[in-house]
Amino acid sequence: MPNWGGGTKCGACDKTVYHAEEIQCNGRSFHKTCFHCMACRKALDSTTVAAHESEIYCKACYGRKYGPKGIGYGQGAGCLSTDTGEHLGLDLQHSPKPARPSTPTNPSKFAKKFGDVEKCPRCGKSVYAAEKIMGGGKPWHKTCFRCAICGKSLESTNVTDKDGEIYCKVCYAKNFGPKGIGHGGLTQVERVE
Repeated sequence: MPNWGGGTKCGACDKTVYHAEEIQCNGRSFHKTCFHCMACRKALDSTTVAAHESEIYCKACYGRKYGPKGIGYGQGAGCLSTDTGEHLGLDLQHSPKPARPSTPTNPSKFAKKFGDVEKCPRCGKSVYAAEKIMGGGKPWHKTCFRCAICGKSLESTNVTDKDGEIYCKVCYAKNFGPKGIGHGGLTQVERVE
């Protein structure tokens, strides 16, 4: 039967794809609006598509479904992926489920899901990963990561610690550094007066 409409059929919806709205992938044509991941429905483009036979996926879903499995094969640098893709309809029956430790206490739902949380030494509240800054070997909130004397916001390049407290380099030098002329103490002019 001749194709009177002119274009080829879409790989997702089987309707005619005209030149102005065509995206090609693996020799198949798609509408721009039909070019999305078959698992999570995220919109795709030429840099995010991963094709497997007649199916198209985003790179994350493709990796979950067809990539290597096991410890050390996370989706990002330095992470271990525990996402099995079941919520996306991906069948990964050979992935082992991680063992859950049994706890006799009844922690909150958040603590059950994310484990125990460290406390900020300044305010005493929980410090979660998204807001954690390490200083002096302890976790701090971004807003609490300030000099104990002057209150200046600190960074890894200007922080010093003493006895569990953090200071900017200037305050640390004034209060705990060497004393005397030329060491941040009295200057020659002050001594004469």
